[in-house]
Amino acid sequence: MNSPMRLCGDAKFVDTAETVEDYELAFDVQSTSRGCAASDIIRKEGGKVWGVLYEVPDYLIQRETAKARKRKSFDQIEGEGTNYKREMIQVRRPNGDIATALTYTVVIPKPGLKTNVNYVGHIVRGLRDHKVPNEYIAKVKAIAATNNPEITRDVQDL
Repeated sequence: MNSPMRLCGDAKFVDTAETVEDYELAFDVQSTSRGCAASDIIRKEGGKVWGVLYEVPDYLIQRETAKARKRKSFDQIEGEGTNYKREMIQVRRPNGDIATALTYTVVIPKPGLKTNVNYVGHIVRGLRDHKVPNEYIAKVKAIAATNNPEITRDVQDL
């Protein structure tokens, strides 16, 4: 999120959080830059998705306001309006507090796309770096292995 190609360190870490409503991680949109299926959250009864909560300056959200400052916007980075749409959801922080968070969900999910171990590794490292519960990391690995059985062994080694 904060790499030089993305938000250049301007997104400030707040906390980890899980969805209040029922969602599950899915790999249902093709990423041309990564050459594999990228992630999404989809509604699924009984499911929860953990992630990292950041504070992003308002001017970096929309293309127009970021462009005025010669910056790339979060909408542009996430493909808002093409692959993804901006959505507000409720998330629960580890201390129990509920927050409203901006996320991006896939506009037209495509079944049958496969992710790759490099992309899953990126997700797993981010979750570990931010101390997301190990049980959820194991769930991410299981979802990725189900999505692409060819990477099962490599995903388990992450």
